[in-house]
Amino acid sequence: MSSKNKKIFLSPPHLNGNEINYIKEAIESNWIAPLGPHVDQFEKEVANYIGIGSAAALSSGTAALHLGLKILGVDKRDIVFCSDLTFVATVNAIKYLDAEPIFIDSEKSSWNMCSKSLEMALDIHQPKAIIVTDIYGQSADYFAINKICKRNNIPIIEDAAESLGATYKGKKCGTFGELSILSFNGNKIITTGGGGMLLSNNENIINKARKLSTQAREPGLHYEHKEVGYNYRMSNVLAGIGRSQLKSLDQYVEKRRKIFDYYKKKLKSLDYIKFMPEIKDGRSTNWLSVILIENADHKKINRIIMNFNKENIEVRPVWMPMHLQPIFKDIPYYHYSQNSLSEELFEHGLCLPSGSSLSKDDMDKIIDILIRESR
Repeated sequence: MSSKNKKIFLSPPHLNGNEINYIKEAIESNWIAPLGPHVDQFEKEVANYIGIGSAAALSSGTAALHLGLKILGVDKRDIVFCSDLTFVATVNAIKYLDAEPIFIDSEKSSWNMCSKSLEMALDIHQPKAIIVTDIYGQSADYFAINKICKRNNIPIIEDAAESLGATYKGKKCGTFGELSILSFNGNKIITTGGGGMLLSNNENIINKARKLSTQAREPGLHYEHKEVGYNYRMSNVLAGIGRSQLKSLDQYVEKRRKIFDYYKKKLKSLDYIKFMPEIKDGRSTNWLSVILIENADHKKINRIIMNFNKENIEVRPVWMPMHLQPIFKDIPYYHYSQNSLSEELFEHGLCLPSGSSLSKDDMDKIIDILIRESR
């Protein structure tokens, strides 16, 4: 395919070239799976990078959410609060345990969970846990959310699947809950192709996760099981890829922030285009560069997306709020403001290509099309 007709993806993998050496090492040692030394090192290196006690490398971020909820004791008919503006995996993990999700609206300064909406919901419900999603590379306001949760004795799971490398008040995302999760899916800022991680300063949580994720096998020579387990561990090969990718993380963050700034500079004359804000005292990775086209409803947003597709460019709408999903239409949803912010973001939002390998020519092409299509 010529460069003229190449596909521009929303957030493709960006390999640094050293991944092959880690894969080669795994193959030559014949330590492909299960587990292996790359897994052990990857867990330590990510935990050290984030500044947290320990981590368990798993098959996906969804697996990490599922185990995290289970270890916190979430069970059938328990209530779990979660962000309304999130990927469906967050809610699916709650449903795996036959628990009941309740959705909390976003707030304007970060587009993440609104602390005032959270307090509204707590006036009516007592959740077993709260999952706070850091969307599009940015931390939620954990200063406010943590105060509320500590007062009500509710553990937080930080869904940092999209925010690896971001900071809030000088701390890395992934450190703000009783436990946190990461994703290394192919579209994330670093990838193992598929994988995730559960992290905590409570080593007992991580030890429990390691056991459950390897079919809950008891110690001993024979295979003995006293509880239901899962096949959720990461392979040695994928962990090797992750170790190489982690070395480039800070570089990828800087590149994505520059992409965001370039879009913002080139589009600043269009007063109907607004960019995702950066939370006070926080530093986003700008995993995705996200805009609101205020003169567009969702039908126009869809037309813009289709016209980008005709140019072989992948753009996407903002996450569809969970309370609008047909499968969750009867689940309670709390929003403090008169109008639902998550609905407004979905109505007007557009995610632009943001991969750390994106070229200036690619960005200029995207900007030209956006200006043409959004008027």
